[in-house]
Amino acid sequence: MSIPSTPTQSPPTALPAPAPAPTLIETFRDRAAVRRYSPRTVQAYERWVRAYIRYHGGQTHPRHLGPECVRAFLTHLARERQVAASTQNQALAALCFLYRDVLEQPVPTVVGITHAKKPHRLPNVLSREEVMLLLREMRGTTQLMAMLLYGSGLRLLECCQLRLKDVDTVRGELRVRNGKGARDRVTMLPAALRERIAHQVAVVRRLTSMRAARGGGYVVLPGAFDRKAPHASRGWAWAWLFPSRTEYYHEPSHQYRTHHVHPTVLQKAVPAAARRAGIVKRVTCHTLRHSFATHLLESGYDIRTVQELLGHRDVSTTMLYTHVLNKGGLGVRSPLDVEMRVPVG
Repeated sequence: MSIPSTPTQSPPTALPAPAPAPTLIETFRDRAAVRRYSPRTVQAYERWVRAYIRYHGGQTHPRHLGPECVRAFLTHLARERQVAASTQNQALAALCFLYRDVLEQPVPTVVGITHAKKPHRLPNVLSREEVMLLLREMRGTTQLMAMLLYGSGLRLLECCQLRLKDVDTVRGELRVRNGKGARDRVTMLPAALRERIAHQVAVVRRLTSMRAARGGGYVVLPGAFDRKAPHASRGWAWAWLFPSRTEYYHEPSHQYRTHHVHPTVLQKAVPAAARRAGIVKRVTCHTLRHSFATHLLESGYDIRTVQELLGHRDVSTTMLYTHVLNKGGLGVRSPLDVEMRVPVG
């Protein structure tokens, strides 16, 4: 009599481990990508969220921090750190995004906070002579970029992110894409710079061809355009007008890519040139844009035209430059210059 063998039972299959829950910062970045915030906005908001958490000890989750915690943090920014009103408003916007979009909680109603005072400041403007002194102290690519800031009214990042297809030397135009507020606009290309810009375009085309021959020469494309036109990232049209000197390796795509010149290059070059020129005013890259608008208004151009060239959403923003003109709207002269002869000595 044979003994029946017991059927062998296979060991139970282990269930896959659950995926780890995303961290707060990971969720923050995902929601910011859905809202299509710019990388600079995401970085600024992330810094404020980290500062908010550190201010309350660094151990409490923001989900458990109520309106009184938000009020204490914003008041701390105004009283102890004495930040500008725009800085405090940016911190508040970051916290509103955190509660509304990331934590999916009602935005805390904040009352009784100490608001930073918003001063009324006039922009620093250089005279035409000072602009010329500044530009004479610069050389090469930084000089050409500074000339575009002043001659076309570009913002710093708008100048850095110009591509070859945005330059039209025949029509004398620059097309600014995805500027402030994700808006495009057209501004002038100074006639005095057309030859230098054409030379810069030729240099970039040669550089792109050399890097492509070595297996690189790729540039990042906006949005999902790299999937729609995968070969465009190596085309001349999408190449940066002011490329970086070195390439970097992009791990996800396994490509050697070229970035545009970093903004800090021009941010350091402009104040240094102002010091060498002996200009005592505070001079930044944005000062050249202020000077562009002021000098156009001094020349008699319509304020609506200047508004379009600058890309301002509201004409009231452009009206700020009317306060720094050499002459007011009526060409008023001081009574000391007209009615009196001041004795010398």
